[in-house]
Amino acid sequence: MQMNFQTLNDILPFQIEKNPGAVACSANDRTYSFQLLEQHVNRIGNALLRLGIQSGDRVACLTKHHIECLMLSLAACKIGAVCMPVNWRLAAPEIEYIVNNGEARFLMVDAAFLPVVEQAKLPGVLRTVCTENAVDAVPGFESWSAGADADLVAVPAGPDDAALQLYSSGTTGLPKGVVLSHRGLLSTCSTCAEEWVFQGDSILGNPLPTFHVAGMTMLLLPLYTGGRTVTFPDFDPSGFIDSVGHHGITHAFLVPAMLQFMLNAPNAEAGNYQSLRLISYGGSPISERVLKDAMRVFKCGFLQVYGLTEVSGPATFLRPEDHQPGGERSYLLRSAGKPIGAAGLRIVDPGTLDDAPDGEVGEVWIETVRNFKEYWRNPKATAEAFPEGRNERGGWFRSGDAGYLKDGYLFIHDRVKDMIISGGENIYPAEVENVLMQHPDVADGAVFAVPDNTWGEAVKAAVVLRPGVTLTEKELIAFMRERLAHYKCPKSVDFAEALPRNPSGKLLKRVLRAPYWEQRDRLVS
Repeated sequence: MQMNFQTLNDILPFQIEKNPGAVACSANDRTYSFQLLEQHVNRIGNALLRLGIQSGDRVACLTKHHIECLMLSLAACKIGAVCMPVNWRLAAPEIEYIVNNGEARFLMVDAAFLPVVEQAKLPGVLRTVCTENAVDAVPGFESWSAGADADLVAVPAGPDDAALQLYSSGTTGLPKGVVLSHRGLLSTCSTCAEEWVFQGDSILGNPLPTFHVAGMTMLLLPLYTGGRTVTFPDFDPSGFIDSVGHHGITHAFLVPAMLQFMLNAPNAEAGNYQSLRLISYGGSPISERVLKDAMRVFKCGFLQVYGLTEVSGPATFLRPEDHQPGGERSYLLRSAGKPIGAAGLRIVDPGTLDDAPDGEVGEVWIETVRNFKEYWRNPKATAEAFPEGRNERGGWFRSGDAGYLKDGYLFIHDRVKDMIISGGENIYPAEVENVLMQHPDVADGAVFAVPDNTWGEAVKAAVVLRPGVTLTEKELIAFMRERLAHYKCPKSVDFAEALPRNPSGKLLKRVLRAPYWEQRDRLVS
């Protein structure tokens, strides 16, 4: 479905002209029409201007509330600013780094996360507001913007201007700001609308957090088509199942762990799934058992998504017709599918940068107009991500994922960057290892992925202690949980006399991983 939108600012006026009273989004007992949503967006935009926020400035949010994050994002776009949704699971030092790196001048935060935010030093933030009601000296979001004008003319913007900034960790251990354009986000909406047959009568169930690219694009997709979003700030498997029937949800985007939780829910078999047309899934490895059980219970189409923040979400789809468990093409369930939306896909030898033949493992390179604009304030990393430069089709982005092509289908083999995906969260070992090595009793250490039946992968640490010290697994994990988001911390620790290294001293993580992955495949999506 190709709409004639140049920027995100074009969407709401178009939908209001068509059907101003139609429901755009809802959460719990709150419902917003397109017209009411636009009024809130305009008030927030005017309140930001009153605060002194200018074109090019960043505004951050730390919230579970999808609709407030959407309002802030659209308001920022209208005044030429850029919204930065921040992972609310992070520890104070991590939040401090991201907000300061992005030079955010405004921060919206849930009351539950205020104690963590108050531990961070954020000298550039002019105003902090609470998503819900006021808390002490922190005003409530709605009351803060309520007095502002409900009319606002969007500043001139182009398709390639910045529209959103999300943070993705890097191999150095420091998160990088991924700047996404209007063009890229609109292309994602157009592609998903067409491939998923998501139309004006479609209703999307969105439980994904807004600090993930999928969470944000799944808020924009229904706006793009004139459909509706039902949001779930806290994912409850039984509640989500009930909501499918109650709201008539037609589409959902879930990570595999959510599918497994739903299958284990007491009302799973008795749920009303008649309205469901398609479940899209991705973000972490999935087992064939979970996928087959989900297809049996939910009785709708299934579509796998392989993507990255840097490509504004999806790069490939494994379409419903390729989901044939037990059939001749059942091997495709291990595939990430085929490129979408005129995207190009290459498998490249990371050493020679030559294209690899079919069936040979190399690095996945992606060319699409959805490719990100830049890494914020990091031209070196941006240039390294596009070794052949940029072109009108977006340039060839090196993903850092290793895979191979067979009959046009992409199979993800491993991760060049050793990234761990646990429950849909990207975890980079370098960041975790930086904290691991801060413990005074640790002489050497490494973290890597091991299989986990619930989360797909879990973080495991291998540690060499200094001579003469005693340190337990429980003590080390507790040390790390004080300094890192809990989902990044090791779930278990192996203590060893030495870690495997080659003659040049390079750590051999494949040797650490091997015993745990015997007889198992990493079904990465």
